[in-house]
Amino acid sequence: MNSTGNIVIVGAGLAGVAAAYQLAARRGVPNVTLVDAREPLTLTSAVGTMGYRNWWPGPDDTMCRFVSRSIDLMEEMADESGNAFRLSRRGYLFATARADGVAHLRTTARAVSAFGMGELREHEKLGAYTPARPEGYRDAPAGADLLLGDVARAAFPYLAPETAAVLHVRRAGWMNAVALGAWMLRRAVGAGVAVVRDRADGVEQTGGRVTGVRLASGVRLPCDRLVLAAGPGMPRALRLLGAELPLVLEPHAKLTFRDPLGAVPRDAPFLIWTDAMELPWSDAERAALGDPRLAESFVGGVHARPVDGPYGDEAWLIWTYDTTTRDAPDWPPAFDPHHGEILLRGASRMLPRLTAYFGRGAEGVVDGGYYCKTPENRPVVGPLPVEGAYALGALSGYGIMASPAAAELLADHVTDAPLPDYAAALLPARYESADYQAQIAEWGRLVGQL
Repeated sequence: MNSTGNIVIVGAGLAGVAAAYQLAARRGVPNVTLVDAREPLTLTSAVGTMGYRNWWPGPDDTMCRFVSRSIDLMEEMADESGNAFRLSRRGYLFATARADGVAHLRTTARAVSAFGMGELREHEKLGAYTPARPEGYRDAPAGADLLLGDVARAAFPYLAPETAAVLHVRRAGWMNAVALGAWMLRRAVGAGVAVVRDRADGVEQTGGRVTGVRLASGVRLPCDRLVLAAGPGMPRALRLLGAELPLVLEPHAKLTFRDPLGAVPRDAPFLIWTDAMELPWSDAERAALGDPRLAESFVGGVHARPVDGPYGDEAWLIWTYDTTTRDAPDWPPAFDPHHGEILLRGASRMLPRLTAYFGRGAEGVVDGGYYCKTPENRPVVGPLPVEGAYALGALSGYGIMASPAAAELLADHVTDAPLPDYAAALLPARYESADYQAQIAEWGRLVGQL
């Protein structure tokens, strides 16, 4: 088999597919090959909660501007495709029952508004608030709405009765990420991209420059440019190149369950309870579970959303209560056998009607994958130390929403196009700076996360 191109992209998840689309379909770059041992879009891209948001609390405006550009691109593709991937702008709704939680929402929203999210509107009466539409993404408000006390409870009566405030982030929602990836892949293949089902096992170099990729089948693909977009396989892909970046893998899982009672209403936004909590176990349940950790306080951040918009009765729950990391992935990943029940118990603090499902967490489906993360939870996009090699990875828990802009930025680097002003903040080379390393330490481990 001869080379089918001089640009090889390793990894056919959403990021790799978006890179192929950007290079071939949007810029007319010839001779692009997409390589993956699996069928495209079948690893982590298929098991996320498929949300997007322009809500990025800091430490500065880099991620807000970067992901806002990604949302621009998704809306362009939705327009072009007739919204084949059902981009929806229901919004993200952050809720709290605590007075200090209200103050935190207000302060953070003001900061993110200054980053470019849009106007913050505060409501003590319901009349001026515009609810989200069930479907679609055009002609919707931007910015965010802070609803207080009785107004919050009137607008979202299914939330816990002690809810003190909600913050509705408006340029946010969800989509069908597999359909988005499939649409980009069709366009990329139509523009000449070759898709090779094989595993990259080696990278050839001459004089410090990439010259080819060796596949597990024995095939050699000569190339002068190589893009590593390997998702949770990024650490291994970097080792093939003899490169290293400060990456870790964090397991993440969601629960899919049938909700005939409508505990997660079909018209709900993407719901997030911000308060820490203890899970509502009985003494007998705690004894039966036999895990003392389940009686401890859990961090806030449990998420819930309806799966198929206004249709069906499925819902998703996700909660990053365990942030244990690892250096290499196991596939398929193994999750706590109590994970589904933990999610139901935690989400019931926000959505009390979920108590009707207590004891039935194992009836749902728990699946997930790995977030590939940097210490400051920003991606790596740009040239690597070996000439002709580029990184497109560490997209953490925002790979679906950020892949369009990350792929556009990658294509800018590969084609020597002008770079956006946020490009420098995402370069792999940033870790060579001692000042930047000190800045990361000052920001703290949870910077950039919800």
